[in-house]
Amino acid sequence: MGRVIVAGVGNVLHQDDGFGVEVVKRIAADVRSLPVGVELLDVGIGGMVLVQALEQACELLILVDVFQRGGAPGALYLLEPEVPDLESLSLHESRDYFADTHYATPMRALALARSLGRLPKRVVILGCEPEEAEDMGIGLNPAVAAAIEPACARVKALLVEWREGSSSRSVQHVWAGTN
Repeated sequence: MGRVIVAGVGNVLHQDDGFGVEVVKRIAADVRSLPVGVELLDVGIGGMVLVQALEQACELLILVDVFQRGGAPGALYLLEPEVPDLESLSLHESRDYFADTHYATPMRALALARSLGRLPKRVVILGCEPEEAEDMGIGLNPAVAAAIEPACARVKALLVEWREGSSSRSVQHVWAGTN
């Protein structure tokens, strides 16, 4: 198995938006159970951290983040993004797209990684439906906090599937304009 990154994304100061970071912290507490070659990364809101991590070859990237799809708080979604190809953009359009130097959204970080030829072979998003991810506040709401253990189990299952070469793709595709 090649290099794999499991990245927790989110702002811990915005309640449920910290879900991805919390999942990665929980997995890190039992890091010995992970296969060799798996790296855990707390991206927080700094997408450039993710882009920099992808400078070294990576076969699989699992992003863990909140993802609003209208479901019940705590619902988990396994998604595969369609990362935009920005080659067709003019220089002005490209500058506008990347105006935020932190590339805070995962999709922008992925688009930049693609532009640099560093997008992994497979990218999966494990998303959790938030109850509240906009208002300031520390700590996850109960339904989202209850989804941490199932999310950790799903990440570990994805790693086993990858290690075993399973071609199972029980994911939903999401378009480039989301999150």
